[in-house]
Amino acid sequence: TPVREALHKLEREGLATPTIQGGYTVASLTRKEIEDIFGIRSILESYAGRIATISYQDGDLRELEEKHEEAQRKLRNSKLEDLARINTEFHDVLYSLSRRPKLIEMINNLQDQTYRFRRMILREAKNAQVSISTHGVLLVALRKRDADRVETLIRKHILRGQRIILKSLEKKEEKF
Repeated sequence: TPVREALHKLEREGLATPTIQGGYTVASLTRKEIEDIFGIRSILESYAGRIATISYQDGDLRELEEKHEEAQRKLRNSKLEDLARINTEFHDVLYSLSRRPKLIEMINNLQDQTYRFRRMILREAKNAQVSISTHGVLLVALRKRDADRVETLIRKHILRGQRIILKSLEKKEEKF
């Protein structure tokens, strides 16, 4: 029963598709759906970053700094398979600083649909280096409480990921 309920939840969220044989497959996304998801994420997450920059309290950035340091260590040690999880945790911590539960819920729903893309992006060392470097610049802007810079960095960060995925999609079929 719990597995069946989980599969129905994945279906409702658009992450799984029922098959004729009674099983499920991972849902494919079209180019337009990918563009929409990343576009919406860029708006919601950059807004959450703006609010977090304005409202975080002393000591709140320590966990972000630790996640950034962990990602740097994993990259140096070529442990790229761990980066998607760490990257997600970094973003989760950042958006939690906004202290806006509804906004965080909306972001999480979209992130669930794109986690597979995050793994694809970060498994390449060059992409991982750019992502981790961007997180470092983002931390500097957060410390300075530069909400405009944080908002811009997050939007560009997400849209860069979209470009990487769409470029990869062009090399394959129409669905991903």
